[in-house]
Amino acid sequence: MYQKQMIRAYNKKVRPREFHEGDLVLKKILPIQKDFRGKGAMILTETDDKNLPNPVNSDSIKKYFT
Repeated sequence: MYQKQMIRAYNKKVRPREFHEGDLVLKKILPIQKDFRGKGAMILTETDDKNLPNPVNSDSIKKYFT
């Protein structure tokens, strides 16, 4: 019963995010990490088509609207 309550509370707050190629995003500045594996790893590119050196976890970025 406790687990069902926790699942319900978690699902209430979770919002799915979709990113498509060409979307502008803001990236959190985090301390350097040696291990880049994880769920939702994304390779970001700057506006001048240069790839950033390391993949970024999707929970550390959000969409940027102009």
